[in-house]
Amino acid sequence: MAESVRIKLVIWDLDNTLWEGTLSEGGGSTLRPGAREAVLELDRRGIVQSVASKNDGAAAMARIREFGLEDYFLCPQISWGHKSAGVGAILSALNIKPEAAAFVDDSEFERDEVRHIFPSVNAYDGASLSDMIALPEFQVPFITEDAANRRQMYRADLARQSAESAFEGSADEFLATLGMELDISPVTEEDIKRVEELTVRTHQLNSTGYTYDYNELVSMIDDPRRVFLICGLRDKYGDSGKVGLLLMERGEAFRIKLLIVSCRVMSRGIGSALLAYATQLAAREGKPLLAEFFETEYNRIMYITYKLAGFEDQEENGSALLLRYAGDEPIPMPDYLRVTESGVK
Repeated sequence: MAESVRIKLVIWDLDNTLWEGTLSEGGGSTLRPGAREAVLELDRRGIVQSVASKNDGAAAMARIREFGLEDYFLCPQISWGHKSAGVGAILSALNIKPEAAAFVDDSEFERDEVRHIFPSVNAYDGASLSDMIALPEFQVPFITEDAANRRQMYRADLARQSAESAFEGSADEFLATLGMELDISPVTEEDIKRVEELTVRTHQLNSTGYTYDYNELVSMIDDPRRVFLICGLRDKYGDSGKVGLLLMERGEAFRIKLLIVSCRVMSRGIGSALLAYATQLAAREGKPLLAEFFETEYNRIMYITYKLAGFEDQEENGSALLLRYAGDEPIPMPDYLRVTESGVK
């Protein structure tokens, strides 16, 4: 497992993994030792969970409800098909990369079948569930408010996806139906844990991959050379929490050092909105706008976002790239998004 990747998703098998015995053979009446505790503790840490099991769907879900665990599992995949198909459906629905997912199954055959299709999925036999969740990749440095509410946020995301699938119209027309409100404010010390969490968890929508320790982040809050902003998003489906960061340095030009958007809101145009906001801040002070980009294994989409917003390559040094906003006017905010500023200077 890559050192920088933590587990964001645990996908459980059921028979002889979450519960004792095989449901279709009269088993499944008792949870395995530590199973309930593991599910609740992972949820507390903000690690979302699902199920991929070969079983009768109705019977298995009825048993999960009897154990009082139904609400903890997002888009469970229960059928007699390949486990890898279920894992793939879960990853796609939750927009989580395979290397950030754990698949727990007592069967070595099933673990190998999943790894054959998704080689980077982390597979565990779960012989001791308490030992498994004590492994480093399942740890989080602290529990943020966003982490505590993550399961509910994902449920709201799934409701949005369902509504979008049924919507007849363009993507922008659908976004306009959501009533999205984006609040942009300076980072405070109370935000730092969430800031650090975003830098660790976000890989696709991270412009540079830069990381900073807690003390470095705190020192930026009152630094007049820096503009350090966090944004929260909500809509008619609920509060998505703190979903984006924008860190810029002031000098002869404004320079974007870090632009991060939570992958959960990838399709809602928040990255483009933060770039628009950056062009507006630079225009207020009559300065050009530069942006650092460092290509990683996952973040090519951020480079495309910059290019679509009107940024042009200025300097290149290996994987490091400096871009410059080439537009004559700042980018307007999209019509489908209502933006409020709280204390931005």
